[in-house]
Amino acid sequence: MATTLIKGGTVVSATGRSEADVLIDGEKIVAVLAPGAVLLGTDLATSVDTVIDATGKYVIPGGIDAHTHFELPFGGTEASDTFETGTRAAAWGGTTSVIDFAVQTTGTRVQDGLAKWHEKAAGNCAIDYGFHQIVGGVDDESLAFMKKLPDEGITSYKMFMAYPGVFYSDDGQILKAMQVAAETGLLTMMHAENGPAIDVLAAQLVEAGKTTPYYHGIARAWQMEEEATHRAIMLGNLTGAPLYVVHVSAKQAVEQLAWARDKGQNVFGETCPQYLYLSLEEQLGATSEEWGAFEGAKWVCSTPLRSREEGHQDHMWQALRTNDLQMVSTDHCPFCMKGQKELGKDDFRKIPNGIGSIEHRMDLMYQGVVTGEITLERWVELTSTTPARMFGMYGQKGVIQPGADGDVVVYDPKGHTSISADTHHMNMDHSAWEGFEIDGHVDTVLSRGKVLIDKGQYLGAKGDGRFVKRGLTQYLV
Repeated sequence: MATTLIKGGTVVSATGRSEADVLIDGEKIVAVLAPGAVLLGTDLATSVDTVIDATGKYVIPGGIDAHTHFELPFGGTEASDTFETGTRAAAWGGTTSVIDFAVQTTGTRVQDGLAKWHEKAAGNCAIDYGFHQIVGGVDDESLAFMKKLPDEGITSYKMFMAYPGVFYSDDGQILKAMQVAAETGLLTMMHAENGPAIDVLAAQLVEAGKTTPYYHGIARAWQMEEEATHRAIMLGNLTGAPLYVVHVSAKQAVEQLAWARDKGQNVFGETCPQYLYLSLEEQLGATSEEWGAFEGAKWVCSTPLRSREEGHQDHMWQALRTNDLQMVSTDHCPFCMKGQKELGKDDFRKIPNGIGSIEHRMDLMYQGVVTGEITLERWVELTSTTPARMFGMYGQKGVIQPGADGDVVVYDPKGHTSISADTHHMNMDHSAWEGFEIDGHVDTVLSRGKVLIDKGQYLGAKGDGRFVKRGLTQYLV
């Protein structure tokens, strides 16, 4: 087994930082030692196979993006990143594990959807991966198979209060699924928007000739997110099922989560970089010479970007500091402008929903450290440690300690990263983050002890990643 010593760096965890050397033997971390320690009877730097000099840099556990959509069929097309391209881009950005969503729609079987996603991912991923299960059709058969999901290493499932006719579940269906979740320990993930009401608003806007991407954000008003979030909380309260609300974007939805958490309910929420940095006015309302008012399609996602004037972005940062929101994922679901987003050129309802961010999450969140929005330790907690705990991987993932996988990122705070479609590795013809400048840089990335990224080179290979069977959530109160 090959041995690797990462020496001279500052190891950062969710609870602190210290100067330490990290020894990896094969795929596992075997020791975290004082710099230059000879406790193991030798000068390790002279006896290991590889030495990585991390002097002046941070040594952190590999990032975990717990919300991605590779090859997702949506709106008459399919997300443009495959498991191969998407996980490779993740590695470039310091993410060493992802959790994607296996899909079941109404009229199909849960087990068939899961099998299809295993087939898509197996042998194609650059980094380790797991699955959540989308349950889009609630019936006796799907409820019965849900009970078997933990045996498959899938301990979370997702439901939608939006997209009638595609993924939507009504309150009665959600109630039945949550009853199974309470019985089995499954974590319920919820897309919380009032879909039927949104569809009415969207139709009214289009009838009035308001068809540009800006009106995507108007149709999906914050009241629709707050109301659905509250409804999901109450269904969780009734059934005793733990609830995790995905891609929270409205400050009023955060207030609902905080209210429930203050009462001791197992309710959690994630936000995404787009809701911290981007806005309705600046992005959805953007124009360009090439696309005109359709430029905003680049940022059409659901939940939508919110108004900066209303202060949603500042509130998201605050909620991350106070732990009213527990983690940051990307909801990575990329579509190209040409041939995909432009399907909605004349009607915002037909624009495939999604933004590509998987390569930039670690950098964008580190910029929050630079600007004083979060601490260095909180950066690690939000992007790695909490995702591992929330989704049953902690100890194996999300921490630098003996026995954990050798998923390690060496991050240079003195480095610099310029984001552009010209240089990113995602399979997209534009960047939602074009022109963003980051005061830091991912220098070296290891996945289970293997160096994937170093000195600006990709050293990994298709199939490096393995499926991770997850345990039950480790984050309950």
